[in-house]
Amino acid sequence: MNKSLIATLGAVTSGLLLLQSCSSSNNIINKDTISNLEDSNDSAVVVPEVKPEAKPDPLAEFNLEKSDRLTSTAKVLAGIKLEDDSSFLDLEKAPIWQAHHDALASSWAKLETQQISKVREWTATELKEINANNPTVFYPFSGPDFLYGYSLFPQAKEMVLVGLEPVGSVPNLTSLNSTQFNSKLQEVRNSLYAILQFSFFRTNDMKVDLQQQGVLPILYVFMARTNNRILDVEYVGLNQEAEIKPLKDDLIPGVKIAYVPEGEQDPRTLYYFSTDLSNDGLNKHPEIAEFVAKLDNPITYLKAASYLMYYDSFTQIKDTILSQSSYLLQDDSGMPLSSFNNNQWDLEFYGNYTTPIALFGNRYQPNLRQIYTSDRGEIKPLNFGIGYQFEVNNSNLMLAKAKDDSFVKPE
Repeated sequence: MNKSLIATLGAVTSGLLLLQSCSSSNNIINKDTISNLEDSNDSAVVVPEVKPEAKPDPLAEFNLEKSDRLTSTAKVLAGIKLEDDSSFLDLEKAPIWQAHHDALASSWAKLETQQISKVREWTATELKEINANNPTVFYPFSGPDFLYGYSLFPQAKEMVLVGLEPVGSVPNLTSLNSTQFNSKLQEVRNSLYAILQFSFFRTNDMKVDLQQQGVLPILYVFMARTNNRILDVEYVGLNQEAEIKPLKDDLIPGVKIAYVPEGEQDPRTLYYFSTDLSNDGLNKHPEIAEFVAKLDNPITYLKAASYLMYYDSFTQIKDTILSQSSYLLQDDSGMPLSSFNNNQWDLEFYGNYTTPIALFGNRYQPNLRQIYTSDRGEIKPLNFGIGYQFEVNNSNLMLAKAKDDSFVKPE
């Protein structure tokens, strides 16, 4: 049977079905309808191809030329060699940059091997469920520590860092003379020393190192070193309604950085705000607590937080975190174990807890030590150092998950 006959039979069959349908509905058959059926083309009906609509480019809103400048600046500060077509290539030829490159390459290779690669491996298993939902991460007392925030939460769609250190600025590197350029690179290395060696920024050092240059150059370095492209940088502030606005004198100062990981297209957002999270600070400027309350079920991360929330002078930010967070990841310097009601939180422990470092020796928790000694079989290992006890086998982490029947996100 040839194709023409098959097509004709198909058309007749369809016509009979249509006649049957018309007859059963109103018993009236239009002669023109019959004529049209008899005159049906004996060739197969060609269905036009429907092409899917092109998805809008998620990066279309950004000035990619500006993005290239920002990313190249970040790479120069991070000691990373540039692409051959970069307008910043001349900076690489300077002996002072070559020395900067060599120093950071060595330090970073050591950090990657001993620390960050292991953090990523741990994250891939222990935080897999959390990261699968592209969380919003709140990281108070962080300083400019995008490095560990991103390493633990690489899928975060939004990250909010808060510290006392000023936002600062990054100069146009191509306009600096040799002395100024060398000074800027030296500032970066000085500021990075502690976190590259110990996994955290030392508070007293930050007061000195970041007081003039601010956190922005360090944020640039960490973004470059984690293979992120900077799309845009905006100075912003929080107004009294906890809304993000262009920066003015009466607002909580901050910066908004749009970025995208290498090989991806969907932009992410990093905020850094410079403000005091003590009760006195929040009484004067409650905007940051209100901003956190608006976040989408945030994951809170606490590392090397100086045990501040053990004190009565930091109860407001502690209460805000506990009421807003769906998960909380911390070392023992974040909140005392007694802050977590067993009816509201499921707790999981990692690593080892002995005693705090001497500086915070009065913050020893016997109840936490009891968990790590009596429930040793339930404690999962931690093969990297993090926080103040940065030696392997001395560090600890606790993951707290709000129970479904106790976590109700306020309207």
